[in-house]
Amino acid sequence: MKTSFIAFWRRNLALANLGIVTNLEYRFNFIIDAFIQPILTVGIEVLLWLAIFKTAPEGKIGGFSREAYLAYAVWAPFLGRITISWMYESMMAEEVASGTINTILSRPVSFFEYYLSQMLGYKLITTIFSLMVPVVASIYFDLPIQLSRLPLALLLIMYYLILVHMMSFLVSTLGFYITRVRSFTILKNLTLLLLSGELVPIDLMPKFLAKLFLLLPFSSGVYVPLAYISGRREIDLMISGYTTITWSIFILGGLCILCWQRGVRQYTGTGA
Repeated sequence: MKTSFIAFWRRNLALANLGIVTNLEYRFNFIIDAFIQPILTVGIEVLLWLAIFKTAPEGKIGGFSREAYLAYAVWAPFLGRITISWMYESMMAEEVASGTINTILSRPVSFFEYYLSQMLGYKLITTIFSLMVPVVASIYFDLPIQLSRLPLALLLIMYYLILVHMMSFLVSTLGFYITRVRSFTILKNLTLLLLSGELVPIDLMPKFLAKLFLLLPFSSGVYVPLAYISGRREIDLMISGYTTITWSIFILGGLCILCWQRGVRQYTGTGA
């Protein structure tokens, strides 16, 4: 038991290192992904919220001040970049569609595990570097962010990434049945942009929609951790986030196993 766990740990640590090294090798792409894109998004959103608050009565919207929404605008794009999955989902789908998945199936590691560890390694290094910008901005502009709450919030985000990878894995299994799955990736990510609260804070949505979104696990990608570190909500929302992610992992995990087993059974490999 101990030996198998050590082998599992070493294998996944090596895969995580592979994900880090591979992405840092293309430094310009990494800088664009971790810094430039979210910084541009922050600039647009800050200008948008400043314009909105010029017409806001009593300087508040939904019971929150301008500084609270500026803090949300600064942090949401960076958390959104961490919790979204484009690159590895596209790689998984391409492996299935092209037949090169054979090279992974012949190794002593599962297809799911192979890409999960790489993705977590990449997201870890992205988190370390990209969060320096909102942290420094929060301190410099004295935004209402409680940095002491950040570790627990980041732990929730890393847990949420497992669910995100399961969704990516499920989308990639569609390659067993259809040849073009990129449209499903785009649709999934655009939907998560809304459901996570990155596009619009869930506070501003109609009450019935806000309650529905908070019952779903996707709000744990951006809104829940950001609401916690900004003081909008307390620890009870974080506990709810961990709970919804857990039952979602069990449900989606069963669906992933079913789709994978059916797909592999009827799969005819062509390639390496």
